[in-house]
Amino acid sequence: MSADAHSADMPASRPAVDIDPLSGPVKAGDLLWTPSPERVANANITAFIRWLKETRNLDFAGYRELWDWSVTDTGAFWQAVWDYNDIVTETPPAQSLAKSEMPGAEWFPGARLNYAQNVLAKERKGEVALYYHSETTPVTPLSWDELANNVRVLATQLRNLGVQPGDRVASTLPNIPEAVTAMLAVTSIGAIWTSVSPDFGWRGVLDRFKQLQPRVLICTGGYRYGGKDYDRSGELTQIIKELGCIEHVIYLPFRDIPAPADYAQDWHDLLDHPPVEAIDFTFHTGPFGMPLWILFSSGTTGLPKAITHSHGGILLEQLKLQRLNMDLKPGDVLFFYTTTGWMMWNFLVSSLALGVKPLLYDGNPGYPEPDALWRMAADAKVTMFGGSPAYADMLAKRGVVPKDKYDLSQLKGCMLAGSPVSPEVYAWFLRNVKRDLWLHVGSGGTDMCCGFTGGSPTLPVYAGEHQHRNLGVAAYAFNDDGEIVVNEVGEMVITKPMPSMPVKFWGDDEQMTRYKATYFDTWPGVWRQGDFFKVNERGGCFVLGRSDATLNRFGVRIGTAEIYNVLEGIPEVDDAIVVNLDLPGGQFFMPMFVMLADGVTLDDRIENEIKTRLRREYTPRHIPDKIIQVPAIPTTITGKKLEVPVRKILLGTPPEQAANTSAMADPSSLDAFIDYARTQHDYTIQAEP
Repeated sequence: MSADAHSADMPASRPAVDIDPLSGPVKAGDLLWTPSPERVANANITAFIRWLKETRNLDFAGYRELWDWSVTDTGAFWQAVWDYNDIVTETPPAQSLAKSEMPGAEWFPGARLNYAQNVLAKERKGEVALYYHSETTPVTPLSWDELANNVRVLATQLRNLGVQPGDRVASTLPNIPEAVTAMLAVTSIGAIWTSVSPDFGWRGVLDRFKQLQPRVLICTGGYRYGGKDYDRSGELTQIIKELGCIEHVIYLPFRDIPAPADYAQDWHDLLDHPPVEAIDFTFHTGPFGMPLWILFSSGTTGLPKAITHSHGGILLEQLKLQRLNMDLKPGDVLFFYTTTGWMMWNFLVSSLALGVKPLLYDGNPGYPEPDALWRMAADAKVTMFGGSPAYADMLAKRGVVPKDKYDLSQLKGCMLAGSPVSPEVYAWFLRNVKRDLWLHVGSGGTDMCCGFTGGSPTLPVYAGEHQHRNLGVAAYAFNDDGEIVVNEVGEMVITKPMPSMPVKFWGDDEQMTRYKATYFDTWPGVWRQGDFFKVNERGGCFVLGRSDATLNRFGVRIGTAEIYNVLEGIPEVDDAIVVNLDLPGGQFFMPMFVMLADGVTLDDRIENEIKTRLRREYTPRHIPDKIIQVPAIPTTITGKKLEVPVRKILLGTPPEQAANTSAMADPSSLDAFIDYARTQHDYTIQAEP
C-alpha cells in the first residue's frame, strides 16, 4: 500500500536529481524535497487511504486521487472524516449533507455535540496537555489534570454568574494557558467566545465587541513585549464604559496594575473552588451549526465582519486539516507564532482535540535574541514549527542558523502561513533549519478558520508552490467568465460546501445580506475568497495576493506577491508595498514604496537593480512607474500589507475613510502616503512596455 501511494505521489515529469538543488540559487518550480518511502508509509494520509479501502472498498493510488474524490463526492468524504475520528456526540447524525446549496448547506442533521467536550475527551491523568513559554517564563508543561479541572471550575462559576448558552463572552487575554482555559470553559456551556489580543487599540476593540454586546469580559491589566511592560488599564476602563453591556469582569492580575472596574472578580479567586470531576460536569450540546466563536475580519477598510463559526464545523475541519493534511499525531508538539486575535490561535488550541500538545508563546519572537523561538522549540521538542514568511525573512537578514545551535532532531515539519512565500524562504528553512524537513506551506482564511491549500507529507515540495489543495477544499481559479483555468491567474473560488463555512455574520439581517455580498456576489452558489489564485497541471498552488489589491497592467493581472518575491533578493530593501491606480481615460499609475535598510538612501543603483530583476524574473509590466522611499510600510497587527487602503489614499479618499487605524500595527506608517497624495497632483502615465 505504502509503495503504491509513494509512487503515485512522486512527480511524473521531474526525475530525482543527484545534485543538491540548494547548492546554488533557487528558483520557482525547483524540486527541493521528496518524502522517503518510510515517511509515506507512516503518514496519516496513507493510513486513511488504507482505512477507506477496508471500510468503503475505495482504492486510491495517492493524495491526488484522494483529493479528487473528496471534492467530487463531498458528502461521502465528510462522512468518512466523521467516522474516522472519535467524535463525541449526544446523538448521532442522520446523514452528512442534507442540503448542498451555498450559502445554506445543512451538515450532519440530528447530531448534537460540543467542541469543548471533544477536546476534554482527550484528558489523560498525569499527562501533559500543553506547554507555555513567555519572555519571563521558561518552557513549562501544563498537565491535563490542571487544565481540565480549571475548565470545569471556571465553566461552573460562569453558570453561577448567570451566563447562558448563546451569551457572548469577550476576552483580551494574551496567548497564555488562562486564555485556553477561558475559551474551553465558555464554549463548554454553550456561550460564544470572542477574543482580541491585549495590544489591540481601544477603538479596534470597540469596533468588534460593540457588535456582539458581550455580557462578560475576561481581561488582564497589561502585557510584556520586547522586555517592556505595557499598562492597559486605562484602555480597559474606557472599553468597559463605552460598551455599556458588560455585567461581569473577570480580571487576571498583571504586576500591580489595578482592575479596570470596581466590580471585577479576581481570576484566581474565581478558580479557588473545589475540583469538579468530569463525571459531575455537564456540557451543553447543540446542533452541528451551534455558534462556537466569533472571529473578525481585519477591518482595514470598514467595520470588521463578525464571522460566526460552529461547534461541528470547526471540530470536523480541524480534525481533518491537522490529522490528514498536516500529519499531526497524538504526542506531537505543535507551535505557531500567533496572538489570541488571529485565527491561528484557534487553530493551535484545536490541536488538543487530537491529543497534540500545543506550545503557547507570549512575547516578541525576536527577544532577547533573534533565535529565541528556536531555543524554545528545542526545549519543548517541537515536531511542527509554524511562523510567517516575514519571520523567516527577519531570521535570514540577521544571519540566524538554528541547526548550528539547537537540537532539532524531533522537528518533522515547518508550517508557513500568513502571506505569500518566496522560493528563497523555502530554501532558507532547508539550508538553515534541517535538510530533511517537510515544508507545509499553505493559505487559508479567517472566513472559514481553516487552510485551503497546503498538501501532504506524501508529496514532493517544489520551491514557491503549495503542494496541493487540502482535502475537501474544491478550490479553483476562475477567469472572468466563471470558467476553471489551469496555469493562469484567476479568482480563487470554492465550488463545493465546507463544514466550517460561517453560519452567519453576527448582526447580519435574516436574509444574510452582508454575508452573501461578501462571498457570493460574483457567481451565485460559488464562494469567492478574494484572492488571486493559480493551479498548475500537477496540482501545485500559488496564492498571489488579494484580488482587490491586484495590479492590472495593460490587461495582464499581476499578483503583488510576484513583485515582493523579487524584492526579497535585494538586501537593501527591507519591505515594500506596490499598488496600481486606475486613472481617467483607461490609464493607470503603479508606484512602489520601499522601506530600505538602516542608513540606506534610495539611489539610481538600487532603482536599477529593482527594475532589472523585475524585468528579468517576470516581465516589463512588473516594473513600477515610480519608486519612492518611505520610513515604514503600513500593515495590520497580524502583518498583512494595507494595499487597498494605500491605493484609496493615493486616489484621494480621506485617510479616516480609507483605513481603520485601530487595526494597524503602526498607524503613523500612513503619514508618508498621505503626504505623497497631497503633493503629487499629476501622476506620470506609463506607456505600455
